[in-house]
Amino acid sequence: MDRILIRGGNRLNGKLPVSGAKNAALTLMPCALLTDEPLTLRNLPRLADVDGFGHLLNQLGASTRIEGSRPEEFGRVMTIRAGQLTSTEAPYDIVRKMRASILVLGPILARAGEARVSLPGGCAIGNRPIDLHLKALEAIGAQLEMSAGYVTATAPGGRLAGGRYAFPVVSVGATENVVMAAVTARGSSRIENAAREPEIVDLCRCLIAMGARIDGVGTDTLEIEGVADLHGATYSVMPDRIEAGSYACAVAVTGGAVELTGVTPADMGATLDALRAAGVGIEERRDSILVTSDAQLKPLSLSTAPYPGFATDMQAQFMAMLCKAPGTSTLTETIFENRYMHVPELARMGADIQVRGRTAEVNGVERLVGAPVMATDLRASMSLIIAGLVAEGETSVSRVYHLDRGYERLEEKLSAVGADIERDGGG
Repeated sequence: MDRILIRGGNRLNGKLPVSGAKNAALTLMPCALLTDEPLTLRNLPRLADVDGFGHLLNQLGASTRIEGSRPEEFGRVMTIRAGQLTSTEAPYDIVRKMRASILVLGPILARAGEARVSLPGGCAIGNRPIDLHLKALEAIGAQLEMSAGYVTATAPGGRLAGGRYAFPVVSVGATENVVMAAVTARGSSRIENAAREPEIVDLCRCLIAMGARIDGVGTDTLEIEGVADLHGATYSVMPDRIEAGSYACAVAVTGGAVELTGVTPADMGATLDALRAAGVGIEERRDSILVTSDAQLKPLSLSTAPYPGFATDMQAQFMAMLCKAPGTSTLTETIFENRYMHVPELARMGADIQVRGRTAEVNGVERLVGAPVMATDLRASMSLIIAGLVAEGETSVSRVYHLDRGYERLEEKLSAVGADIERDGGG
């Protein structure tokens, strides 16, 4: 099984390209199920999750074609065509590996009038039920049945009616699912307390490019007027704000100057504000961010929150960075209840972290020491990489398939800016 070896202590300098967003890509790909015409997605990251989702689309009858990409390039162009759905079931053996698979539920239901989808899997970072997905779909006309680990949804008369739903709490995935389902409903739909993440905006823009009618994009109230059919389109996946923030944390803790290219700074407000508060230099440019650091960090007090708040997907990376900030930092996780599984692994490297319920106190230490560590989920994996980059000696990170789900060719990108990092296939 592969592992990543890091010999820490190098400053990072140069330019680092940021890939297309994993979380956006996995939301845009199921849009192809809503039309029999091709959907071409550009800037699609080369990730295990993207490949897995493509396999799921193939199982449903869609064809996927990769074009115009060379091995040395980052990103790909994929054309997806669901001329005819040959199945309306997303089976357990695929869905269990990736929680995002639940996002085919809304599009299949909208297109075929029925769908049967296994309950999802993915990272084990806490209880993430799909009740909000189901309640939202029910509000716009779906009839639902749960049995044997599957949800079966039907649209009476073969087409959803539309309706109104107000989310009791913000849910990114449920917002995405109901929006995709509502765009071809017979009537109009109003979604209140909708998630406002940039990935939701990206989804709405893609659907609009396919002929959907959506008002309120970027706000917490979406007004959707159903249309009879969508058509094909060509659309570019937004830059990955989480990947960009992760590399910014790496520069912050090692010291150096790295320009993160191909990013949208406006999507990263909370992350950039937190980095500045920690003493990191941030210069926002039109489509890049220059990150500079002398590795003299300040402690922070942060709490995760739905967008535009501080993203839960950045919590682990900031924790690793703050291990080297003198004083005590406080991190409070409000989104998931089990997202501190990286703490014992960071402790193996000398970190001083105390967890009390959903709050973690990070006491800065003078030195971290390389050690064999094991990744537990996607973002936790990146926290171990960041710690390894500043640790003395060698760090070996195992179970790197977690990293391959969300970071495109990570070791190549970090090596190019001065990190001593490599992949070992014999670990």
